[in-house]
Amino acid sequence: MRIEVDLDAVPPLVALAEPADCGRFSVAVHGPGGQDALDGALRGAAAGRVAEDGDARVAVDAVRRMAAGSVGPDWEDDFAAMLGYAESKGWMDEGGTEIQAHVEWGTPR
Repeated sequence: MRIEVDLDAVPPLVALAEPADCGRFSVAVHGPGGQDALDGALRGAAAGRVAEDGDARVAVDAVRRMAAGSVGPDWEDDFAAMLGYAESKGWMDEGGTEIQAHVEWGTPR
């Protein structure tokens, strides 16, 4: 799954793509702007933030909210397994509320 951020839109659009694919996780950014623009878009959508290291920290609740209505009944188990894997790699915050995601800049749509 991937968080798609369209910085060309006003206001920027933040959406979840391929929500059923719990085998990967990233943030794909389209349009002009840097980390500050991405941070503003994620915060504005209540989806997360950009950390000092440049990676995104995506709110787990935001992923669930964006996936609602577009995933099957087994998705929550798959998502929980993804979060468990992320935690084992150190990609979750201490409270389990944010997951670290690599940011892909200028990805094709």
